[in-house]
This record gives sequence, C-alpha cells and structure tokens, in this order.
Amino acid sequence: MLVPLSWLLEYAELAEPVDVGEVARRLTAVGLEIEGMEQVGHDISAVVVARVLEIEDLTGFKKPVRFCRVTTGGPDAERGVICGAVNFSVGDLVPLALPGASLPGGFEIGVSKRYGRVSDGMICSVSELGIGEDHSGILVLPADAPLGADFVAYAGLRDVVLDVNVTPDKGHALSVRGMARELASAFGVSYTDPADANLPAWVAEPGLGEVHQASIGDPTACDRFALREVRGIDPERPTPLSMRIRLARAGMRSVSLAVDVTNYLMLELGQPLHAFDRSTLDGPIVVRRAKQGEKLETLDHVVRALDPDDICITDSSGPIGLAGTMGGLTTEISEKSTDLVIEAAHFSASGVARMSRRHRLFSEASARFERGVDYELPLRASAKAAAMLGELGGGSVVPGYTLASAPIEPVTIVIAADHPDKVAGTSYGAQAVVGRLREVGCAVEGIDLLTVTPPSWRPDLTDPNDLAEEVIRLEGYEKVGIAMPRAVAGRGRTAAQRLRVLLGRALAGAGYVEVLSSPFGAAADFDRMQLAQDDLRRHAVLLANPIRDEEPQLRTTLLPGLFRVLSRNAGRGFADLALFEIGNVARNLPRPADAAGAAGAAGGEVRAGGAGGGASGAGGAGTPSRVAPILAVDRGPMPEEIALLEAALPDQPRLVGVVLSGAHEPSGWWGPGRQASFRDAIEAAHTVLRTSRVAYSVQAGQRQPWHPGRCAEFLVSPGPDGASEPISVGYAGELHPRVISAFRLAPRTSAVELDLSAIERVAAGLTPVQAPVISTYPVASQDVALVVDEAIPAAEVESALAAGAASTDSGVLLEQVRLFDVFTGEQVGTGRKSLAYTLRFRAPDRTLTDDEVAVARDAAVAEAVRRTGAVLRGGSPAPG
Repeated sequence: MLVPLSWLLEYAELAEPVDVGEVARRLTAVGLEIEGMEQVGHDISAVVVARVLEIEDLTGFKKPVRFCRVTTGGPDAERGVICGAVNFSVGDLVPLALPGASLPGGFEIGVSKRYGRVSDGMICSVSELGIGEDHSGILVLPADAPLGADFVAYAGLRDVVLDVNVTPDKGHALSVRGMARELASAFGVSYTDPADANLPAWVAEPGLGEVHQASIGDPTACDRFALREVRGIDPERPTPLSMRIRLARAGMRSVSLAVDVTNYLMLELGQPLHAFDRSTLDGPIVVRRAKQGEKLETLDHVVRALDPDDICITDSSGPIGLAGTMGGLTTEISEKSTDLVIEAAHFSASGVARMSRRHRLFSEASARFERGVDYELPLRASAKAAAMLGELGGGSVVPGYTLASAPIEPVTIVIAADHPDKVAGTSYGAQAVVGRLREVGCAVEGIDLLTVTPPSWRPDLTDPNDLAEEVIRLEGYEKVGIAMPRAVAGRGRTAAQRLRVLLGRALAGAGYVEVLSSPFGAAADFDRMQLAQDDLRRHAVLLANPIRDEEPQLRTTLLPGLFRVLSRNAGRGFADLALFEIGNVARNLPRPADAAGAAGAAGGEVRAGGAGGGASGAGGAGTPSRVAPILAVDRGPMPEEIALLEAALPDQPRLVGVVLSGAHEPSGWWGPGRQASFRDAIEAAHTVLRTSRVAYSVQAGQRQPWHPGRCAEFLVSPGPDGASEPISVGYAGELHPRVISAFRLAPRTSAVELDLSAIERVAAGLTPVQAPVISTYPVASQDVALVVDEAIPAAEVESALAAGAASTDSGVLLEQVRLFDVFTGEQVGTGRKSLAYTLRFRAPDRTLTDDEVAVARDAAVAEAVRRTGAVLRGGSPAPG
C-alpha cells in the first residue's frame, strides 16, 4: 500500500521534525514491512500560480497550438507561453513553470522560440507535475488559489510516500486509519480516529423512509448493509486538488468527484464504499447469493456467469454488482449522474475471497474485505461520504439512512495474564499485557485471568495466541531472548537421515545429478502416465490456493516432475541426462474409521480431496476430507495430539526417483559411447537397495508408466533374514512409448521409482553394520553358461544358482554370482537365450580343493535346471 506520510501525521501527532527513517524503522518493528520510501515534490521548483489573460489560436499547424498571455500578479508579471492544451479558458488559474524551473525527472524549463513566438515558461499538466496520470490537459486550479503563490507550497506537493507491505493477517492496517494507529502506538503519541474526525452530527439519525430501501437475503454473505442518499449534486464539480494529489500519491487515478470521494474514504478508513446512480436502480436492493444461470456485466465491460456461491447486490432487475469486488455497468455513475445512493457494507471475508479468485477479479475493495473490515464502520463511513458529496458537489443529503443487519456475536477471549510471557520466554508483567491489549482497542477485564473483547476493527484476534502476538510485537521483538539450542550428547542424524545421505552419495558417485522438481502436479499427468482409474496414485490432495492453476494439487509420484526437468533440459540442448530426486509425495488415501473420527474431532478444516480421475479432474473413489487440530504454541505437542495431527494428514511416503535419457557413456577418442537403457535404470535401483543393506529380489514387473516388456519389480523382505513375505517397493525400466510421447521425452527414456519409506522401515530393523571377514585364501572361479527360455529373467536364474550352491554341505563357499554375457542366436535356438555366469568360491579357513568347488558348482547348476528348465551349455570361455 502506498501512503503519504503527511496523511498519517494528521491522525498520529508526531513531534516535529519527523525523522522519516525512524518512522520506517518503528513501523517495521511492529510488523508493517516498509518496502520503500520516495521523496516526492522535492524536485519541483519555480512553479507559481498564474492567471490566463488572453489566448490566441495559431493556425496552419497539424495540432492545436495556442499562444497564451499569463500573469503571476504585480507589475511586469505578464509573459507569453506556447501551449497545446485546449481545456482551459481566459481567466482560469493554472500552474506556471517559470524559466529556470525544474520538474519531476530532472526536466528544466527555459525560454524557447516555437511556432514563430517566444515561449517564456510552461503551463503544466497533472502528469508533468508528477501528481497523476491524467493526460486530459492542463491542471486548472480553484478560483480561490492565491495568484503568484509558490504552487508546491500551495498544493502541498512535498511529501514522503511510504510503500508498505501489509501482510494478510493485518487487514486493519490496510488504511490510513489502521496505519496511523500503529504509528501512534509505535511512538507512544496521541491518536485521532479518522472514523470519528469531522463526523456529521446526523450520522445516527433514523431514516424517514426516503432513503432507498435494502435487505439482506443471506446473513452468511453479509451482516451489515447501509445506504445513504445525496441528491442534486453538480456532476461537473471538480475533485479538490488536495484530494486528487493524495489519491495520486496512493496510486489511484482521479475519475470524478463521486468516485474520488468513495476511493478517498476507502483509503482513509479501510471501508470500501460504492455509489449507485439512483435513477438506474429498479426496486429495493437485496444482498443474496447468485442464482444458477444469472449473469452480470461488471464495470470492466466483462459479462460474467455467476456461481451460486457468489455474493451479489441485486435489485428487481437482477444482479447489479459483485459484493465487495466490482459494481455492475447498469448502475454506474456517469458524467450526468446527480442523485446518488451510497452503499457501505460488511461482507463475508471468505466469500469475497473465493468470489474474486473465481472470477480472477481483484480490486482494492476485495483486498480489504478478504482481510477483514470493521463491521461497525458502514454507518459512519457512509455518513462521511454523504457529507463530503453534499458539500463538495453542491447536493443535499437525504435525512436518515437504511440499515439492514444481522446479529454479530462479539468475540470474547479468556487468557492468562502471563500467557504472553510463556510464549515469548520473557517477563512482561500483567500491567504491560493489559496496557498493550487496551492500546490496540481491546476491552480487558480481570487480573490474573483476563477476559478480552477485541475491537470490531480487529477480526484477526480470535484466540489467546493472537493476543500474545500483539503484546510481543508492541513491546518489541528485541525483548524476546535468544537461546541457542544445545546439542544432546550422543545424538545426531537419525538412521533414516543417514540412509538418505548415503543414497545421495551412492547415486551421485554413479553419475547421477540430484534435482528438486516441483512438488505440485495436475490431474492430466495421471492420464499422460497411462494410470488406471483405480490407481492409488490418482488420490491427490487439492490445494485451496494453488500457486499455478495448471498445478492445483500435491504430487503423488516423483516421475512427472522429473519428466518435466528432463524435457526442459533437453529443450535447452542438454539431452544426455541422468537425474535423481529424493522427496515426499502426498496421497489422500482412506484411513481406518477410528483414525478419521479422531481427527475429525480436533479442530480447523484442512482442504483436501481427490483430484485426478482423468482429464476431468474428478477425485478417486473414497477420497476423504480431513480436519486437523490447532496445537498449542506455548509447549511441545503431546503424543495424543501428534497422533491426531498425523491422522488428519494425508499419507506422505518418501520416494526416490531416477530418470535417464540420451547417452549414458559419452563417445570420444576412446571409442563410441553407449545410450542409456532400461538396464542402467535397473542397475540404479540395485545401487539404492544395495546401499540400504536390505534383502531384496528382482522379478519381471508390469506397471504404468513402464514398458511391459522392459520393467523390473523390486521386492524387499520385511522380516529378519528375509524370512517374511516380500513386499514390492518399486519398479525400474524403460518407459512406455505413449508416456514418452505424452511428456515429449527422448526415445527409450528409462526411469526408476522406489518407496524409500518402506525401505527405511525395513533397514531400521537391521543389525548394525559389521565389517566383513576377509579371507586370505585364494578364490576359485567357475563359469557356467545356461540356455533358458527368453522370457525367463536372468535374476531368476541367478537366484536358483545361489540357492543350489547354498544347499551343499559347504554352502557358505559361494561368494558371488555375476552375469557377464547374454547371447541369442541360431546356436541356442529360436526363443532361447544363453546366460553366462561367473561363480566365485572361497573358504575362510583353507584353500578349496577342485572336488569341493565342483560339488558346489554342480549343485548350483542342478537347482537352476530344476527351477528354470535350463540346459547347460558346454565350452563357455572364461570372462576376460
């Protein structure tokens, strides 16, 4: 919000001279972020008030050119000036920049000869004086402007404009009223409420039935709706110069007297106002929700289809405005409007916020309503508007008012006097707590246990922690002590954290680059991945306020984000990529009834819900909506509170994802490179599981988005020593061609996704790592080549070999099974393949004999033959 400092100083009585830097520092200290300060008007000099004596129209030029005789008063004060504007007449008072004058932007004025005449100065417009963007012509001054006076001093141009970032929780400060209150509190000076200053005496006089009638059709949408009337105003009356300057300094364009007055009071009081042309209203006004099929053309000339949740201001003809957001075109104030109906209301903050986002229509009014407006302000704000329009516009105020209202139960908060002390970890004392709360406008009763009633202009104060925050910020955050946390001896990273570090190092050492992809996703990703409609990955958590409308939900899988990173890099010329990511996903899966019920009894609602279900974005079946508790901040959460919180949250497993594209080994002087394949993806999964030290197995898999013939499934045994039924922890392989096409990836792109949370749970039950016993005796290697059906996975043959060798009396002799060759061709037959393995045997206490090695080798081959139907292929050469 842009606000002139002079406007604030009208209501916060700071001692002169005012230190602008100290003002900014103290406002920042109480929570108002000062993003900038601009000195305005200080670069203007030698501009005076002049009167136009004579105008001569010069002909023969393509544009209007006028030679004007002006005077600044006194003898020898006349001079001639060339001007192209035509919106002023003889006798008008105008700002005149004399030769040697300076204007905003470093523009200097001199004497020049143009169009055959000497121009001795320049008559100035609003934009040339830096007080607005009005390009309609010269600034014509009021008739009582002092001739010859310094225009900068007369208009009050020298000021400081503060650029204040008002955070959403401080809606009361989105006005001069609220900001001046904070400024007065920060300096400890007296404060005048602009809502009470210059308030007309008839503000609370009851109506006599002459003011336009109104009612509230839906109390959940609006609880205060006030109308006042002003009749017979002169639409040609100009907005006072001081008001135009302040509006310009605050970043608003001057439109007309009626619009300028409502905008001015909105900035000053924080209460949005709207003026209707009375002649265009058809019957009583009703505030209600929109009906199905209704439409409204707003002031921006857009015809909007209304949603049944929209809050509308209506008359007998239908909707005439979007409440708190934008008025309708049919009741717009025009240059001929003389009879006005002034509206001031208190609309639902959440209703206005949803409506403005739904229609992508954000206004100064909606920004204030959605942050919370003083519900007691409509009568006073409308009275000030009516009084100003009557005085400045030459109209008459219709006696009385119309007020439609619904009961509002005041908020009462019970708080211990030492609660702020506990939150801040310091001692303020009961007297300071009570004083600060009264300073922000609260009514406080009690001594040790306080009963606090927040003021109507602070709807953000709803619980004891809000009151504690007010005390802490006004007392000064510098009073909150700093205590460095002590590291507990023997602590450090958890086992899960250490495992993640190890996995990151292992993958980085294998040539993969870690990335952080977007945690958000879209329902369309599920279709691009070819997911079935009942796939659990379609159960996504919807975001109430997504950063991008194209990605309205939390991701349920890492792969789409990695695909986008892959595609973006390839589009910039980096096609050879090996990327990995370790991160959480969110899946809104149904929970047991007892957990959902426990969460439901806890507190405020968390927006969740199934997004997905195809391109339409419908949620998966059984997608729950949960409620999360609001936990205390003056102590750590109790175990039962943590359980409630976790029950209300969606499932958030941690996954590890890998994608490969392009060349995995580059070409060079050493020879040709090698393209990445599904085998590299499978090896990346092996790297993760080996590093995790869990017992695992591999089998052929089939799961979207992988190619059904080039996909491996990894299973981990959750029990000790691999004794329990294995569970699937993920897949690796080449992506399906349709998925590659949908995400615009390179052909034969491969990917891995493993459930790291499941792996961590299994790894947590493992015994600490023990250094292996290294035998000093020699190794005995045996190579075997087995011919099997092409459909049999190599991992299955490898498992059979290991099991067979282990079945002998000397089963501990087998040290490693390594596949070193795969061969297909006529020699092994159609539909068959030859798999060559190296079996390494070693004993810890002796040198093995040939007979011992032969027995173990034969047992391994026999088990492979029994399990897979393999045929031993003779004469296989030794590797290398």
